[in-house]
Amino acid sequence: MSKFADKLQSISKASSVPIGFHSSGSESKSPAMLLVVGLSGTQVKEFKIVTDVNADAGLILSEDASGEVVKEMVEAVRDIPVGVSAKGLDEKRMDELAGAGCDFVVFDIKIAAAVLHKGKVGKFLTIEPSLDQGLVRAINSLEVDGVFVSSKGGEPFVAVEHLLVYRRFVELLEKPVVVALSSLVTKDELTSLWQAGIDVVVTSSSQSATTLGEVKKMISDLPRRSRSRRAKMGVALPSHGGLVSTEEDEEQEDV
Repeated sequence: MSKFADKLQSISKASSVPIGFHSSGSESKSPAMLLVVGLSGTQVKEFKIVTDVNADAGLILSEDASGEVVKEMVEAVRDIPVGVSAKGLDEKRMDELAGAGCDFVVFDIKIAAAVLHKGKVGKFLTIEPSLDQGLVRAINSLEVDGVFVSSKGGEPFVAVEHLLVYRRFVELLEKPVVVALSSLVTKDELTSLWQAGIDVVVTSSSQSATTLGEVKKMISDLPRRSRSRRAKMGVALPSHGGLVSTEEDEEQEDV
């Protein structure tokens, strides 16, 4: 199974531990978020920054990266998971990447459905902020390990609009949510992303190891507390006393 997907599962379990209960040693050491370094996949010097920062994963952003490049990256970063953003992914390409040691792949909704049944690597779906709400909910039924929210605004900061979009997806999805940062993130912005329910941030390797190390430190400083991540959005039904959600009805039936 994907090592990166395993890391995501560990932070999800750690954040869901009820108040008054203690998690296991491995869960208590889990960060509040994961840091992924985005790589062009063409320069060897990029590979080193992933290990220098002790990133949770490296992501090759070049959509046509060859199996040899992926293999070279995997060998360079040792135990750190390596993912690939792949366009037009099919079963043959998936097998090539898996054979090169790729830990996870990121793809869009246009890929062949057969790829979803390939179990050797982690699978992450990229979606646009404008994707229909019904389709977003339907992602929960797919065999994917998480969702990348595409960000094409280009603003050199995290805008309120971004937070609203991210929070909307977090409430609709039962999957981990990943966002890519277009610029260096501040402590306050990182805290806002965490409060919105974001599980992973992707930064660029164009930043220095020192700068990315500071982001890693900011993540480690985020509070380890339980947070209400996925809000089940029940349908409101009329009753004599007003509107009652279907979730409340289900709870009453279970009593």
